[in-house]
Amino acid sequence: MRALVTGGNGLLGRALTAKLKKEGWQISAPSHQEMDITCQEQVEQVFREFRPEIVFHCAAYTQVDQAEKEQELCRKINAEGTRIIACCCGKQGVKLVYLSTDYVFPGEGSVFQKAEDPTGPLNVYGESKLEGERAVRDLAGKFFIVRTSWLFGEKGEGFPQKILTLSKTQQELKVVADQVGSPTYATDLAEMLVEMARSERYGIYHVTNEGICSWYEFATEILRPGGWTGRLTPVRTEELGLRARRPLNSRLDKGSLDKAGFQRLPEWQDGLKRCFRKINMCE
Repeated sequence: MRALVTGGNGLLGRALTAKLKKEGWQISAPSHQEMDITCQEQVEQVFREFRPEIVFHCAAYTQVDQAEKEQELCRKINAEGTRIIACCCGKQGVKLVYLSTDYVFPGEGSVFQKAEDPTGPLNVYGESKLEGERAVRDLAGKFFIVRTSWLFGEKGEGFPQKILTLSKTQQELKVVADQVGSPTYATDLAEMLVEMARSERYGIYHVTNEGICSWYEFATEILRPGGWTGRLTPVRTEELGLRARRPLNSRLDKGSLDKAGFQRLPEWQDGLKRCFRKINMCE
């Protein structure tokens, strides 16, 4: 199989390309300089030259607070860039896997949000990703829209890395306790995306590791192995004065996975342990 991966240098992109290489896929993961997804001519050229059979669209503008100031740029990348990718896939009959987010929902209450539930983003980032979803549905033909949340991995500036770095210099860390969701290990998500890509079970899916927690509980689990002696203080989201509003409920229902016959991912704590083992092996 010939796979084009956008955002190949990102947290998920690296995990995905590693999985694809291990399984012998032919991969093209062009840098932003090699293929600007907002430039239709560049995207069409890559499609002509590489002739992908499937596209994993991981590239995105993800700075949630900054997006409130850079609305045009955020929408250009997440909405217009995705429209260009989806259009090329649709014209050439190429499968498209589009990575979306729990931020397409308003995140009210405490129920698990189903794939078919009404959306209602609270911020520009969420709006732009939802616009990307619409472009995929309208143009791609053969697509998987995969909503995930709280992504982490061995590299990059994910939540575990931030907590561990701060714990080295601070004796008190304040972490949000009123946002609830499911941490998702990039390696596990990548394996699911590849499994989907091999199938023709198209649709909208929610994919996270099993189990839920708050960011505060996530931080507690991250710090547990090192025996940090500082103080972890739970706070409310509103106390942080963030520019962009966040959904307090990021619980995602995985019923669409079950109906399609896909196996759910392991518990998030198991993913975190495996992530830490890989980090320790590389140090």
